[in-house]
Amino acid sequence: MNLRFRLLMTSLFSLSASYCVIPFLASTAKAQPVQGIYVSGAGGVSFNQDQVVRLNKFMPGGRDKYTPGATAVTSLGYGLGNGFRVEIEGNYRNNPLRYQNLGSYKAWGQGRQQTYGFMANALFDMDVGSPYIFPYFGAGIGYGWSSMNGVRLRTTDNRLTEHLGGTFGNFSYQAIGGLSFPTPWVVGLSFTTEYRFWTMLGPQSHTADVWGTQGGYNTTHAYSQARGNRDTTTYFNHSILLGLRYEFNPAPPPTQPVEAAPTVPSSRKSRTYLVFFAWDSYALNNHAISIVKEAAQAYNSVRSTRIEADGYTDTSAAPNEQGKRYNVALSLKRARAIKAELIKNGVPASNIDIHGYGSENPLVPTGSNIREAQNRRVEIIIR
Repeated sequence: MNLRFRLLMTSLFSLSASYCVIPFLASTAKAQPVQGIYVSGAGGVSFNQDQVVRLNKFMPGGRDKYTPGATAVTSLGYGLGNGFRVEIEGNYRNNPLRYQNLGSYKAWGQGRQQTYGFMANALFDMDVGSPYIFPYFGAGIGYGWSSMNGVRLRTTDNRLTEHLGGTFGNFSYQAIGGLSFPTPWVVGLSFTTEYRFWTMLGPQSHTADVWGTQGGYNTTHAYSQARGNRDTTTYFNHSILLGLRYEFNPAPPPTQPVEAAPTVPSSRKSRTYLVFFAWDSYALNNHAISIVKEAAQAYNSVRSTRIEADGYTDTSAAPNEQGKRYNVALSLKRARAIKAELIKNGVPASNIDIHGYGSENPLVPTGSNIREAQNRRVEIIIR
C-alpha cells in the first residue's frame, strides 16, 4: 500500500508540475497555433526497463529482462490556437520477455508482455523561429492494462518451469517530448517524431503456475506444482515514435511583412495596376487579361527588378476564423492567376512575388457580409 501511495503521489506531482511549467514556458516562447480538431498516429520501438518481480514463498522472485518491442499510439485532439492542445489517446505496447534473473540462475522466457490503455494528455507546441520544425512537450494520465497470457519461463537445467497468465489494470501516467515537421505540400499535415516515458502503478498481479524444484545453498524444496501470484512491482517503458498528425482546420500562415523597396530614381517609381474579379472567383476575363498584358509590357520596358501581385477579397465570407481562412486562400488563388498570366507575357517567374491578404486593406471600407466589387482585386505593383 505504501508503494502504491508513493507512485500515485509521484504521478500527480508529475502532472501538476507539467501544468505549472507549461504556462511559464508559454510566456517566454511563441506558439505554433494548432487549432481545432486533429488526429494523429505513430508507431515505433518500445524499451522496457528491468522489472522487479515478487512471488510467494514457494517460488523465487527476481528481475525480468525484456528485449525491444513495438509501440503504437493514436490520438484525437483539439488545438486551442494559442499553442496549447488536449487529446485523448489509445496506446499499445508489447515486449518479448528474454529471461528472469533468479539470482544464482536464470529462467529463459518465451512470449511477450502486452500493455494497452487510454490517456488524457495536455501538450504545448513551441515556435523556435523556423517554419519547418516545432518542438512540443506534455504529460498525460490514464488507465492501462498489462497482460502476461501465454508467457513461459524455463531454466536451462529444467529445474523450474513457470507459466504466467492474466491481465491486470491500474492507473498510468506519461511524459512526452517531440518535434513536428509541417509538410509544405499538404496544409495541416505534419510529420512527428517523439519520445515517451510511460509507467503503470504497481504492483501488477498475474497468476503463476510453477513446476520443478527450488532451493538455495543449504535447502531444496521439491514439488510437482505450485500456484500463486506473481507481482511486478516496477514497470517503466521508454518509446521512440515516428508518426503523422493532420489538422482539419489549420490556421492560415501568418502574413509576411513586405520589405521596404529600396529608394529608386524618379523615373523608376512604383506603378500599380488593378485587376478586379467576380464574386467568389479567381478567373480572368478578357478585360483583366488586357490589364495584365499592359502591366507586363510596362515591366519589360523599364527593366524593373521585381513585380508584385497582392490578392484581396471583399467581406462577404462569414466574419469568423473559418471565413478568414477562406478569404486568405481565395485571395492567394487570385494572385497566382495573375502570376500565371504575367509569365505568359514574358515576365520571369523568379521576379514575381505573390501575397494573399484576404479582406484586409479594402479599397472601399465596408462592414461584414458586403459584396463590394472594388475590394475583389489584385494589385500589380512594379517596383
